[in-house]
Amino acid sequence: MKIKQVLSALERFAPLPLQESWDNAGLQLGLTEAEVSGALLCLDVNEAIIDEAIRKGCNLIVSHHPLLFRGLKQITDANYVQRCVIKAIKHDIAIVSMHTNMDNALDGVNFKIAERLGMNHLAFLAPSSSEKAETSGSGVIGHLPQSMQSEDFIQLLKARFQVACVQCNALLERPITKVAICGGAGDFLLDNALAQGADAFITGEMHYHQYFGYDQQIQICVIGHYQSEQYTAEIFRDIIAKDCPDVPTYIAETNTNPILYI
Repeated sequence: MKIKQVLSALERFAPLPLQESWDNAGLQLGLTEAEVSGALLCLDVNEAIIDEAIRKGCNLIVSHHPLLFRGLKQITDANYVQRCVIKAIKHDIAIVSMHTNMDNALDGVNFKIAERLGMNHLAFLAPSSSEKAETSGSGVIGHLPQSMQSEDFIQLLKARFQVACVQCNALLERPITKVAICGGAGDFLLDNALAQGADAFITGEMHYHQYFGYDQQIQICVIGHYQSEQYTAEIFRDIIAKDCPDVPTYIAETNTNPILYI
């Protein structure tokens, strides 16, 4: 099985045209004609992730966040991105990133978050304006298996996403049933959530001023960028297992979250 076959499987699930205009998803570096020895699946790429790939005999890394986001004018040891490029090339490791195309795909990142909460009746929060509106869009909205009080809902989030704390606005004084989701930085969809009658909105990070003005309208729950997207590697694993079953896959053990809760 060649790297290009794994890349094709990932892109069939989350086509590159679904990515946002500012993004840089897809093949980051490496030779796709090489045979796959193993695939390490992760959220971010840093030197520790490449070291883990080397230890596990993987010559392919599949990440959510792109390693190469802005153009490189030199490749030295000046920063971790350049050092990663050097180390990956030295060890013949290809790197592929599925970012906003995976965010915007059916059964992508936001559907995985909803799955962790046992939600049903799922739909895109902001469907694509193209002819593929039913199969692509931003965010997800759906229903919890049963209504919950805000305190219990927040405790559920902490347990399911292993978060130390949840940043919230004032606790909602009515039960939460309908929930909107946008993993990562999702405050641009808060008004969409309100317009569709969501009782709660879950995202990974949000600007300070966005918390104002929504008390008793919607329960805002910000769980951390890394925490909201940490299960994305499970999507990669399932795609590869289905379409490239002979490829060994490993969900990264390295925690790449740069934010500490002390």
